[in-house]
Amino acid sequence: MLQEAKDIQFTELKDMVRQLNTTVAALTESIREKDAAIARLTEEVSYLRKKLFGTSSEKRPDIDPNQLTLFDGEEGMEIPIADVEETEAAVVKEHTRQRKKKPTLEEQFKGAAVKQVFVSSLTQEEKTCPVCGTQMAPIGTEVIRRELEFVPAKYEVTEYIATTYECPKCKQTEEPCFRKDEGCPPALIEKSYATPSLAAGILKNKFVLGVPFYRQEQDLKRSGILISRASMAAWTIVVYQLYFQYLVQFFHRELLKRGFIMMDETPVQVLKEPDKRAQSRSYVWLMRSGEDGLPPLLVYRYSSTRNGNNAVEMLKGSPPGVYLMVDGFQGYDKLKDVKRCACYAHIRRYFLDAVPKGCEKDLSSPAVQGAAYCDKLFRYERRYKEQGFSWEQRQKRRLKEEKPVVEAFIKWLGCQKLSATSNKFNKALTYARNRQDILMTYLEDGRCSLSNNMSENSIRPVVVGRKNWLFSDTMDGAEASMGIYTIVEMAKLHGLDPYRYMKYVLESRPDYKYSDEELEKLAPWSDKVQEICR
Repeated sequence: MLQEAKDIQFTELKDMVRQLNTTVAALTESIREKDAAIARLTEEVSYLRKKLFGTSSEKRPDIDPNQLTLFDGEEGMEIPIADVEETEAAVVKEHTRQRKKKPTLEEQFKGAAVKQVFVSSLTQEEKTCPVCGTQMAPIGTEVIRRELEFVPAKYEVTEYIATTYECPKCKQTEEPCFRKDEGCPPALIEKSYATPSLAAGILKNKFVLGVPFYRQEQDLKRSGILISRASMAAWTIVVYQLYFQYLVQFFHRELLKRGFIMMDETPVQVLKEPDKRAQSRSYVWLMRSGEDGLPPLLVYRYSSTRNGNNAVEMLKGSPPGVYLMVDGFQGYDKLKDVKRCACYAHIRRYFLDAVPKGCEKDLSSPAVQGAAYCDKLFRYERRYKEQGFSWEQRQKRRLKEEKPVVEAFIKWLGCQKLSATSNKFNKALTYARNRQDILMTYLEDGRCSLSNNMSENSIRPVVVGRKNWLFSDTMDGAEASMGIYTIVEMAKLHGLDPYRYMKYVLESRPDYKYSDEELEKLAPWSDKVQEICR
């Protein structure tokens, strides 16, 4: 009996130990999960702090390319240096970066009219020669000082006066003869006092300087001019629909002929849309030409949704096989018969966001390794631009120097494992892996871009502007705003003054009867427009 009791007690102790081991394992796993969660939250806090308080620049310290041999894949496999190092030494012309020269006063004020004020402070006695008493004569002048005056905007009311004529002979008869001179030029907007210069000035203030209509209304009021913001908004829609839209449509048609296109989109707010709350998001879509060496083109378009069908509609009529540079938005997957190019700036950005604080140069960090591959490609691209390569030369050098880097990068992506503690790295790795099949598309033609930065820079004016004007009231207003942004940014792309260009177009008053040949004469790259509006 005593032996049986001991056996039972021993069995119970074994069960207790087994239960304790199970409990310890569960607690250990729970602690591991909590540690991983804490690491992920710490990473997120660090990322948010960097976004909130850190620099917005994506520049990072250079890493010795020889360190890329430290990359280890699965089972200790080392990525050979030939995969990431230059295949051949490239000769780059040495140069010294010079500090930007400070402009002279003439260069600073070259756009201002010059008014000369002759100093006359000497008395007649002081102009008399102290030696012989002869009156002195002027022999030359010298600029003592230059000043810049601010002359506030001047508004003038133009009154068109019609003269009525009568026949002095018929005046005495029962049928006097009268004739009124009504040869007044037509108004820009029927039954409105708006002129090309006034409309262009208002549009320039909003779409170039970012001054909302209500601030312009207040500023005009201080000048003794009463123009309501409602009138300005109405004029914006009307001048777009009457004149600007035909030029914007022409830009779009010309853009569809190109073989290299970039696209991007950004949210905006439109208050009055059917079946939508005022707080809901609408979108601006940008389509622009790539680095094809032709005059740059871009078009903004408003849409109530972010549906990829908008991209399909904008690209309808483009040649099959067009090279398209976009970000990773899934809506672009609806586009067919296009050759998608991966944006290495986005890939690099995701890896940079995953770099732990203080580890920017630590190549043992997988996030730093991923960013280093992208940095290598961008260094090559900068070198090609510095040397002024043609697109044919750039394609040959890309195949020789960049293709091995891309192949090594794809191989490296396959060797990486998802992290248990870094959601940022997992996101970067997944983003890059999802684009493995298009990472090498840009190598097919030297006119393809390595990144979508050009379209991001082109959409920035809208992003900055909406911080000031906040929203559009109606769909017509949103459509007109994007059309005028197209006109403004096209002017800037071609080195024109946006105000002069808009005024010139409004004075020309293109309409639906204009052919593409006539519209091309109003395009910002035409010689006459360049001469008048630059």
